[in-house]
Amino acid sequence: MPPVSLAILWHQHQPYYPDDVAGETLMPWVRFHSTKDYIGMALHIKEVPEFRCSINLVPSLLVQIQRYAAGGSDRHLDVSRMPADGLSLHDARYLVDNFFAANLESMIRPFPRYLELHRKRFTQPSAADAAITRLTSQDMRDLQVWHNLSWFHELLFEQDAELKEFREKARDYTEADKQWLLAKQRDIVAQVIPLHKELQDCGQVELTTTPFYHPILPLLWDKRSARQAMPNCQLPNSLESYAEDAVRHIRTAVELHDKLFGRKPRGMWPSEGSVSADILPAIIEAGIQWIATDEGILSRSLDGAIHRDGHKRINRPDLLYRPWRWEHQGQSLQLIFRDLGLSDFIGFEAQRQDPVSAAHTLLNSSAEVGRVIRRDNPDQPVIVPVVLDGENCWEHYRDGGVVFLRTLYREAVRHSDVRPMRICDHLEAAPAPERLHKLHAGSWINSDFYIWIGHAEDRQGWDILHLTREFLKQQVASGKFDQATLNKAWRELDIAEGSDWFWWYGDDRSSGQDDLFDQLFRRHLQNVFRLLGESPPNVLLRPICQIHKESVHTQPRHLLEVKPDGRRRYFEWMSAGHFVAGSERGTMARVTQGVIRNLHFGFNKKSLLIRCDTACRARDDLQPGQELRIRFLEPDGHEVRVKLCDAGTLELTLFRGGTPEKSVAAAAVEDVAVVSIPLVDLGLTAGQGVHFYVELFEARNSLDRIPSEGMIELTVPADDFDIRNWQV
Repeated sequence: MPPVSLAILWHQHQPYYPDDVAGETLMPWVRFHSTKDYIGMALHIKEVPEFRCSINLVPSLLVQIQRYAAGGSDRHLDVSRMPADGLSLHDARYLVDNFFAANLESMIRPFPRYLELHRKRFTQPSAADAAITRLTSQDMRDLQVWHNLSWFHELLFEQDAELKEFREKARDYTEADKQWLLAKQRDIVAQVIPLHKELQDCGQVELTTTPFYHPILPLLWDKRSARQAMPNCQLPNSLESYAEDAVRHIRTAVELHDKLFGRKPRGMWPSEGSVSADILPAIIEAGIQWIATDEGILSRSLDGAIHRDGHKRINRPDLLYRPWRWEHQGQSLQLIFRDLGLSDFIGFEAQRQDPVSAAHTLLNSSAEVGRVIRRDNPDQPVIVPVVLDGENCWEHYRDGGVVFLRTLYREAVRHSDVRPMRICDHLEAAPAPERLHKLHAGSWINSDFYIWIGHAEDRQGWDILHLTREFLKQQVASGKFDQATLNKAWRELDIAEGSDWFWWYGDDRSSGQDDLFDQLFRRHLQNVFRLLGESPPNVLLRPICQIHKESVHTQPRHLLEVKPDGRRRYFEWMSAGHFVAGSERGTMARVTQGVIRNLHFGFNKKSLLIRCDTACRARDDLQPGQELRIRFLEPDGHEVRVKLCDAGTLELTLFRGGTPEKSVAAAAVEDVAVVSIPLVDLGLTAGQGVHFYVELFEARNSLDRIPSEGMIELTVPADDFDIRNWQV
């Protein structure tokens, strides 16, 4: 039996952050991800010369990498360069408010000095001005260093002894030390594009592209395509097609890719996996030979002929794990559809498991796909497409994903039933055997466009985009402006057509900087007017973000009177705080669901109470041998484990600093899983913070974590908690 083609496509993307008209860049994420993820992912591949995969590089990202390599800056970098003992109050506030923007568990906590600074910063009172009085000039300088240093990939320290020694110094950095690090950072950013070209030229990696500024192509072409998946979706006021803009995004993406890498891309990941039948002719015309999107799109395109059962198994794997062909006027395009289960496994599940075991799980699951298909179709070539964000998930791995990726790549080339492949190689050897007659219009998220057009804020964004585009068309027709000026104006409009601005509108996603994304979106539209000598209309000066973004979880409203017997009693928990799995609102979105679906939490006078709801009944959904672990970051080092035993009994253990101790905590697993933890066991008193998350383990592997990122954050209530809340 020939091996299965494991076709991994890492998608590397950032929106276009610079405001070229104002000459400033307000966000540092291209620079940080360059020294952490883009360079690190490429170095991992280079370590295993026999490994093959595909990497999608969005043009708006590549342009910004070039800017940094040429000496470009951003607000974070400007503040990093400033002498720590000469910071203005304005810059010092910026420093303490923004230089802890890193994953606490994997990027701050492992480094004692950075963690020390974090605790010093967030000691009460935690307002910026109060924190500044607690931080010395040396603290400020070390913070400037550590915020940049924490965004360096671990492989860089393995390869660069001088950089490793620099990190081991850990504290008391000088201004010269800091400038050395920032120069090193620029050198690493400058290596990103050449290293990817090297991997392409030696045959290890197929480099693919995305429309230039990452727009949702089907919506540019026809906003009414949103109604294919959402028949009752409200639409913006103007439904005019921007087909020519869509074509421009595709054409310029191919041109830049050819310029940087010496060849045109054969493959494309349309922004957010967004497709419709309308856009395919333009993609074919640009010379693209294949595109990838999500399995949900194939399911809807085949009228539900494929689907996953309650155990997440595909009913017709022979239809999913192969390419399909789209034909247009004698030309064809091949389509592959990603396995969302394995893609989500890397993005959301493997980070909590033993990394070696997780890598083998991925490989063995891919091999099993081949075995299942070939029982009935022994000659069918099998491709397992794993497509996901190649930058944001690694900060949730304890080691940045190093052991997982090393194991995955090294074992993949040794596996007898799996062969890591570039997508182009599989398609050349085994082209699509069958034509796809219908293509559903949708994205990789729920097979629809809700995130980008489903909110009132989204539609307002589309309306002011249209207003600006109409103004630009009028100025083009006037003949008053030279082509160079018009090109700059069109470029600002193209940037505003990117998907990322719309991602953060509405109440379902939040970056913590939604107002800044809103500001940047409107700035690009304002720039169209300014470049053409007009003042922007007032509608472009007013923020779009008006919807109040609730916290990812609610807070308890009253003390609870709960009997911790595992029975689901609505009124007992009515005043508890509540978190719904999947309501995290960051840059990543998960499609598959975990075991734990809801958390309820609160306090009585003596204990912290936590309730875990599963899909149905906890006693049935949780299996013997599995273990619920409640992990506390505040108070640090505490953990409560509830193990389900074969006889239906529970084994409950409290750990302090990794050492088991006696506790009078109680737990029950029936309709729901309930744990009651005495505050005295946690060393907590009124007014202290409680930060925790819940993980489900089996055989030392994490099966689920809720929240999947971040944590539940509470404050131990005072005795008059109920009275104060009643008065409010």
